[in-house]
Amino acid sequence: MNDHNDDKPEKKAPTSLGRLSFTDEPEEESSVHSGEPNDEAVQRDAAEEHQDGDEAIESDMFSRRDTSEQTDDTEYAEDDVANPASSEVEIEVTSDDEDMVLEEDDVVGAEPLVAPVRAPAKEPKKEPKAAKPSRAGSLGFFMLRLVGLGFAVGALGIIGAAGFSAWYLNQLNQDLPDYQQLAEYAPPVTTRVYAGDGSLVAEFARERRLFVPIESMPDYVKHAFVSAEDKGFYEHSGIDLRGIVRAQLSNIGNILNGRRLEGGSTITQQVAKNFLLSSEQRVERKLREMLIARKMERTFTKDHILELYLNEIYLGNRSYGVAAAALNYFDKSLNDLTIAEASYLAAITKGPSNYHPVDHEARAVERRNYVINRLREDQQITDEEAEEALAQPLGAKIAPPLGARDWTMEYFAEEVRKQIVELYGVEALYDGGLAVRTSVDPHMQKEAGEALRRWLVEYDQRHGWRGPLSQIELGDTWTETLEEEVDQLRNARKVSDDMAPWRPAVVLSVSDASAQIGFPDGEEASVPVELLWWARDYISANDIGEEVAAASDVLNTGDVIYVEKYNAETLPKNDPESEEEEAKPTPENAYALRQAPSVNGGLIAMDPHTGRVLAMVGGFSFQMSEFNRAVQAERQPGSTFKPFVYSVALDSGYNPSSIVLDAPFVAPSLDSWYKPGNYIEGRHYGPSTLRLGIEQSRNTMTARLAQDLGIGRILDYVNRFNLSDDLPRELAISLGAGETTLMRITAGYSVFVNGGKGVEPVLIDRIQDRSGKTIYKRDQRECDACNAEFWSEQTQPQLADTRRQVMDPRTAYQITSILEGVVIRGTGSAVRRASNKPLAGKTGTTNDYKDAWFVGFSPDLAAGVYVGFDMPQTLGQGEAGGTVAAPIFADFMVDALKDEAGIPFRVPSGIRLVRVNARTGKPAGPGDGNVILEAFKPNDEPGADRVDDYALDPLSAAPRANGEEEEDLNGLY
Repeated sequence: MNDHNDDKPEKKAPTSLGRLSFTDEPEEESSVHSGEPNDEAVQRDAAEEHQDGDEAIESDMFSRRDTSEQTDDTEYAEDDVANPASSEVEIEVTSDDEDMVLEEDDVVGAEPLVAPVRAPAKEPKKEPKAAKPSRAGSLGFFMLRLVGLGFAVGALGIIGAAGFSAWYLNQLNQDLPDYQQLAEYAPPVTTRVYAGDGSLVAEFARERRLFVPIESMPDYVKHAFVSAEDKGFYEHSGIDLRGIVRAQLSNIGNILNGRRLEGGSTITQQVAKNFLLSSEQRVERKLREMLIARKMERTFTKDHILELYLNEIYLGNRSYGVAAAALNYFDKSLNDLTIAEASYLAAITKGPSNYHPVDHEARAVERRNYVINRLREDQQITDEEAEEALAQPLGAKIAPPLGARDWTMEYFAEEVRKQIVELYGVEALYDGGLAVRTSVDPHMQKEAGEALRRWLVEYDQRHGWRGPLSQIELGDTWTETLEEEVDQLRNARKVSDDMAPWRPAVVLSVSDASAQIGFPDGEEASVPVELLWWARDYISANDIGEEVAAASDVLNTGDVIYVEKYNAETLPKNDPESEEEEAKPTPENAYALRQAPSVNGGLIAMDPHTGRVLAMVGGFSFQMSEFNRAVQAERQPGSTFKPFVYSVALDSGYNPSSIVLDAPFVAPSLDSWYKPGNYIEGRHYGPSTLRLGIEQSRNTMTARLAQDLGIGRILDYVNRFNLSDDLPRELAISLGAGETTLMRITAGYSVFVNGGKGVEPVLIDRIQDRSGKTIYKRDQRECDACNAEFWSEQTQPQLADTRRQVMDPRTAYQITSILEGVVIRGTGSAVRRASNKPLAGKTGTTNDYKDAWFVGFSPDLAAGVYVGFDMPQTLGQGEAGGTVAAPIFADFMVDALKDEAGIPFRVPSGIRLVRVNARTGKPAGPGDGNVILEAFKPNDEPGADRVDDYALDPLSAAPRANGEEEEDLNGLY
């Protein structure tokens, strides 16, 4: 080693790793000389280092262990240095250890361009080889790399999923329904029809819904729904994440138990779903729902969202919205609901059928109580209010289906429905939310329906039993068989629900004394033979079979029949007039046999001064036949047409005491001779007053009077009353051979009692749209003085009378007085026997007793009755208007007027009342017993003889050609 090497200064290791640094004192002349190939020591060391590097796991060729061993053991001979000049060379290998420095004795220096001559080198000490890594270490590193790879893949997956989700949500967001339309919410709303007293008559809608602004809803109603459905409604921004998680946990049990899945939706989400989306359970729908909910929360107020929810939600019983549900379940408005009732409505949002108030009452009460307790927990009600609500019974009921609320209203409601459609169309009717105020009087309507049914059954029972509805085979499952048969009969319109309290039943067994019957629900009862008294076999309209002696004479096992609960204390006697026969007590659970009449009819009642229809019944059962015989049936009115003919006479110089001959009458018609007859064929009464001609319904004298007046004059006069659109120009119309409807002729009779003013039948008084604006009003008259704010002794305002004057009011009263005589002394005496109040009217019966009529009035109520078969056929011999129709009129008028004072008919000015003999029409003497007050006009002369050109009929003896037909209209009376 050279001596100068011992004095070299100590150098600090450089900071760059893996760099060989050769330095000389003059930095610009320093050079690096790599070892020669024949330097065995250097080559051996390099080879060992290379081998160690290949075997090591780490890539760093200068590890801490190898560099430390080289630094300690490697020495070079003095001859190995090629440059003899004094120089300083160092090799620096940076590491974490500061002592890893190679001194210049350890570095080979040389002249770069001159090959040195080397002395034999001192063989350096061999360093031991580094130990190879263990197999366990390699496995650990592999697992480490695998975990890192997993994390990398997971991170990439998360990033990809996030990206896809963002893209997918963006696509959904681009295709969302327009929620802005909810700002102007105008849902389909139920059209409601009200009676004259404000009670509900009918509802028409596809969905039963009423809209109520949120400001008009009681707070406890709103709080009930929020507490039950979305407690945090006023805090969240449309989505409740905790609710979603809770719902998914609940869905585990729902899936296992096969129940419907929950969604954890907020009220806002439910609004989005109900208005803009479907109810399908798909992830895409749920995501759309959330997106819309968020947008809605940013656009609308909480109250607006709650208003949408409470007016749209389905609450069962065909109820959409809380207002409709309040009416359907409790028959109340929202403001009238109690806390308990509001809580029940909030309770059924989870599933209306699960909390049905009748089928699942206990479950419904439990759910209602849960909502009440939630209200208490949320401090929306006090403890006292909660305890009071919990103690209340459920009290909910099921409203009738859409349409008429009562069977008696069905024909009237249907006619109103038709008129609304004609005015505004189908969409306005079912979706427009119209409020329709009608003229009907619910009390009169009920009395009209019951009177018509009662007397149609009375007529039908007079003509016997036509047999059972059907027959079935009895067995162990007879209840199921009967139920199926009843369904088929209902579809065939032989059984209907509006015929309650009648019930379909099957005969299980029969004996002489009674028949055992069963109902579809398994209940059993009996029909005693005493309640089968009327069920003699029907043979024809004029013939019935033998009297009933045993139940087996009428019924057989398996017969499906109609029965009605018998509530009288005793059974009917065989001879009602017998005083010796004792009445039997009614057995328990006894039913009477019933039969739907084959005949039908109609009844209409109206205010004669305004034409407002107060009652309308168009048949026995609307569900069995929707044909409205009060409006649609055009039939010959018979003798009810006669007063119009006599009105023409009174306006043409006749007076009530004028004499017309009642004798055989013949007149030429279009292709034959016209020869009318009286009620009793071949019976004539000679000279008779006009009053008698109407009171006794004389056909021949009416035809003779019509011939004198002329058909043209009669038609012109009658057309003022709007009785028909096409009356035939024949003499036979004087006896009612033309066709009209019950409504038209009743309106015509109203003219007689109201002073001669024409009226049009009216069913609808006013219509308002959903916002309350009046869009239709029947009475268009203006009354400025009616709106005075203060009373200052002004006179009572008078409305202008815009009615058309159809006839002389004096003539109208004369007809009224004559028609009152029909009830008192004439063919309408059945009415007089039922009521002692002033009533007037006229019977009518068409040829062969095919149609029976009675049309009449009190001073402030007009009514008409029609009875007949839909396919014209005889009602039977003697079944005239006075027998069939008059009792229905009387029965109705007695009930309709029972609370009204019996005021007399109003007498107009220009009428003088004179005492005359009722039969002769001459002024009454002091001893006359048959005296009436007759109405005369100022120029009429009571008892004055009239030159009667019609006493003899020149055509009555005219010869007839061979084979010439004679038109016989006997029966038009």
